[in-house]
Amino acid sequence: MIVERGLEAAPERPTTEVTVDVTFLERLRPPGPGRIIWPEGYRLERWHPDTLDYLALYRLVGAPHCWWMRYMMPEKKLLRIISSPKTFICRLLGPEGVAGFFELDLAKAETPYLSYLGLVPAAQGKGLGKNLLKAAIRQAWQKETRVLHVNTCTADHPHALPAYKAAGFVPISVEREEWSIPDDLGLTPPAHLLSSSFR
Repeated sequence: MIVERGLEAAPERPTTEVTVDVTFLERLRPPGPGRIIWPEGYRLERWHPDTLDYLALYRLVGAPHCWWMRYMMPEKKLLRIISSPKTFICRLLGPEGVAGFFELDLAKAETPYLSYLGLVPAAQGKGLGKNLLKAAIRQAWQKETRVLHVNTCTADHPHALPAYKAAGFVPISVEREEWSIPDDLGLTPPAHLLSSSFR
């Protein structure tokens, strides 16, 4: 999950304070050859969502991991991001519907960013995440690319960091951040994230 900047302030909204460690990683080598073999009934498609459809999938995938920052953006800003030709969003479709998605920021061809990647809860544990990450890396890596960036944090799935490392990403820094998540978003932060001063 990318760490968003320049979010709308919400001074009147009650919030829950959480502490996360954000790990920033980079991959310096291009993806290797070979096809990605999906289980029967699964396929990827380029997706051009409106803000409502985008936030619905964002919630389905991200709610268990406290994905919240895109809710805080003005709608026009969010639409500008997801409709930009420099943003590539791809859905994974399966026999039971949408299984996950990834989002790439390709504004800088030499240093693209894997902004979001995740599976819906019902699609987890089937080996799909590894292929989804491979597909994202291949889509992000163009002839101009020197380094592919991604970040993950302690709110994400516990397999996220090991999966990025296994895929060739190398941690370059870790930052501790304090988040104020508005309670009216309906998210339930895991207990291990709650700031010690609020326990």
